[in-house]
Amino acid sequence: MFAKILLLLIFFSVMVGVGFYSRSKASNVTDYVLGGREVGPWITAFAYGTSYFSSVVFVGYAGQFGWKYGLASTWIGLGNAFIGSLLAWLILGRRTRVMTQKLDSRTMPDFFGKRFQSRALQITGSTIAFIFLIPYTASIYNGLSRLFGMAFNIPYSVCLIVMAVLTGVYVIVGGYMATALNDFIQGIIMLFGICAVILAVLNSNGGFLNAIHELSLIPADDVAVPALQGSQGLLTSFFGPDPMNLLGVVILTSLGTWGLPQMVHKFYAIKDEKAVQTGTIVSTFFAVIVAGGCYFLGGFGRLFDSPAIYKPDGTIAYDSIVPQMLSTLPDLLIGIVIVLVLSASMSTLSSLVLTSSSTLTLDFLKETFVKDMSEKTQLVVMRVLVAFFIILSVVIALNPPTFIAQLMGISWGALAGAFLAPFMYGLYWKRVSKAAVWASYITGVGITVSNMFLHFIKSPINAGAAAMIAGLIVVPVVSILTPAPDRAFLDDVFASYEQKVLVRKSHSLEDED
Repeated sequence: MFAKILLLLIFFSVMVGVGFYSRSKASNVTDYVLGGREVGPWITAFAYGTSYFSSVVFVGYAGQFGWKYGLASTWIGLGNAFIGSLLAWLILGRRTRVMTQKLDSRTMPDFFGKRFQSRALQITGSTIAFIFLIPYTASIYNGLSRLFGMAFNIPYSVCLIVMAVLTGVYVIVGGYMATALNDFIQGIIMLFGICAVILAVLNSNGGFLNAIHELSLIPADDVAVPALQGSQGLLTSFFGPDPMNLLGVVILTSLGTWGLPQMVHKFYAIKDEKAVQTGTIVSTFFAVIVAGGCYFLGGFGRLFDSPAIYKPDGTIAYDSIVPQMLSTLPDLLIGIVIVLVLSASMSTLSSLVLTSSSTLTLDFLKETFVKDMSEKTQLVVMRVLVAFFIILSVVIALNPPTFIAQLMGISWGALAGAFLAPFMYGLYWKRVSKAAVWASYITGVGITVSNMFLHFIKSPINAGAAAMIAGLIVVPVVSILTPAPDRAFLDDVFASYEQKVLVRKSHSLEDED
């Protein structure tokens, strides 16, 4: 217990210290929201990765999908690495950095407003982001608190409040630069931590080969494919017992990042073109180790089957599987796991609350109620809203709805379903129309929310994947059928891609020779 508490105290001290160290780098809105667009490739890559993978992935998704698909759940982690990280950086990275600089855009809704010349799109986008980022935040608190309860026997509410206060302190004080520097430190912890945990869990089951053998003997009796139910060996097979549903999870958790405001935001802040190239490699390596490791670890979940992971009604509490796997580890390793998951969760939480507060301040309040809001007032409002979002998400997490385990899928489905297609097409295609963005908003949110009540798609994960795919079809179709946007404006915006982006001064990175 002493080792666990000591590790936590060191961790919390460093996080808060970085927040106060970064205070001088958050003196104006651009610095507070984007770190002055001067963030280097390694810090940006780690910030992207740590914002991607939280306690929801490590505790919730790794446990749930490892139980359902066995070792084939590792495909989810690899999809996260090569689709959610590598392709996202290659396709979105440079163009996002250059076009947002040209448009002077600081948030995703702000991008929609300026790229498509519509304040209504900006305000509606900020509303969608606010509504669906809050439950995602609550789900992170929920997953994290389960691990704390296992390790320290501390009440759920106490864990929640301590986490909220510590996250709030360094985000409110230091802004984006504080979150980015902390993400870098937290990312290093995650890389070493996940490797240590995998080795320890495999060793507790007689080593890798014996663990594989034991897992192959367990029949897959709860798969969606009736013909395969009860079959042995499927949990160690290449595609697992339910390949189609596995594909839906890969699409949502990998392609979904392309449309999440808190993920794309990282490309706004990166330093220059060379930094994008370096960041692509670093981010992909990070995701292979962390995401691949998490889902690979979860694939052995059935070896830890016990009454502790079942609810009173006999159904499986998926969020309890990973804590049960880790409960048999030595205290020092449990302490490392706690710091690992804290690192993953605090980085994601800080990114979410910063994105929510900046979006609501810059894209909603400033555009709707206080159009002449001063720079100083904007900073104050954003800091107040950071505190407000943290409190609100804690309230939701203290009284979680019955579908708390599904909140990440619902949030990702709505956000990525609404934003992914118009954002990606908007970076590459001049013909994307204002009406097409509205259609994507309606399609993404409509499919996700209606499915919550009508259940026409059984899995909320698959519903989210369907919302994203629908948006990718709807946007080009509606764009072709509706009036074209202003050609002269777009020619000027897209001309920025022909200019090489260099570091020249703090807020203007374009080469003027």
